[in-house]
Amino acid sequence: MISRITSTIQPILDKAVAGERITPEEGLQLLESHDLVGLGKAADAVARRKHPEPFRTYNIDRNINYTNACTAVCDFCAFYRPPNHPEVYVLSQEVLHEKIRETLDLGGDQILFQGGLHPKLPLEWYEETLRTIKAEFPQLNIHGFSPPEIHHFTKISKLPLKTVLERLQAAGLGSLPGGGGEILVDRVRKAITRGKVLTDDWLNVHRVWHELGGRSSATMMFGHVETLADRIEHLERLRQVQDETGGFTAFICWTFQREHTEMAHVEPAGAFEYLKTQAVSRLYLDNFANIQSSWVTQGEKIGQIGLSFGANDMGSLMIEENVVSQAGTVHHLTLESIRRCISEAGYIPRQRNVHYQYIDDSPGRPASRGTAAKSAPAPLVQLAGE
Repeated sequence: MISRITSTIQPILDKAVAGERITPEEGLQLLESHDLVGLGKAADAVARRKHPEPFRTYNIDRNINYTNACTAVCDFCAFYRPPNHPEVYVLSQEVLHEKIRETLDLGGDQILFQGGLHPKLPLEWYEETLRTIKAEFPQLNIHGFSPPEIHHFTKISKLPLKTVLERLQAAGLGSLPGGGGEILVDRVRKAITRGKVLTDDWLNVHRVWHELGGRSSATMMFGHVETLADRIEHLERLRQVQDETGGFTAFICWTFQREHTEMAHVEPAGAFEYLKTQAVSRLYLDNFANIQSSWVTQGEKIGQIGLSFGANDMGSLMIEENVVSQAGTVHHLTLESIRRCISEAGYIPRQRNVHYQYIDDSPGRPASRGTAAKSAPAPLVQLAGE
């Protein structure tokens, strides 16, 4: 059975390994295949071609959710609260700064700063928060505000997207995360969420940010109501924007975490589906330099195996995480565990920043605590758009 499947997709795999672009139809054939070994080998070959260095990377950051108030209704989210809910919060500056200090003390160099779509916080609140953080912690990168949040800011402020992004950038925003991507197909987005940005506007937030010189990451949450063809359409839309701008630093995919959500009845996608989709993502996204493994949703072992299925990065130490954990998935790795996973996979672990530049003291040694952001960065090879 495997040999028959392999003979069907092998020409596509060979094409991708050789650096030729595969078509949406070919990408769908790969996702429809069950030849996990063949897909993994091809994805690993592409990752090694793009990253022949003996290193695989990780970063240290903290996911700070400044508020859980959200006007959107997402059936897959267990984190958000309606704006008038008694459990709604907005973090004070004091709490926020204490979390940042702890992050820097642990060797981190950035925060992932996201929240819900708060109906009352004005754009000025976000600007002042950014300015205050950068004044207190100038070495810190603020990887903040998902495209749904940015789009929401334009509605609250009644300002053009470019103006909003320029103001946030001037206030200290360093880079954009790819949150809220889910599946970039409007039919799917409308089926699982209400009051949230649709595909074209999600992509345009990144496009305009890239035009302003900014960098961002891209994501995909799969394994719910989408089809395999929808996953390929998602990858195709990302590939098109990357062709235009070169501004995406990395791609991260993960499986839908269903517990405590309105979609708890959905049959979960397992490790096989995760590894297959990550491998196909590496083969399809030929203009993305970096693919990140998702140990946060998959656990240590599958996260480590992901390094043989196209990923060149183990992701973040994730000092704090609130969204996925609310959906019932709680995996914890220490810095030592992450570095061990990379070493056991046959690579030398290196700490990197959001631009995928090395910031550790030397190969095989983590950055000194509290000094990571001050280290002179050494660039990784083949950075997209650099």
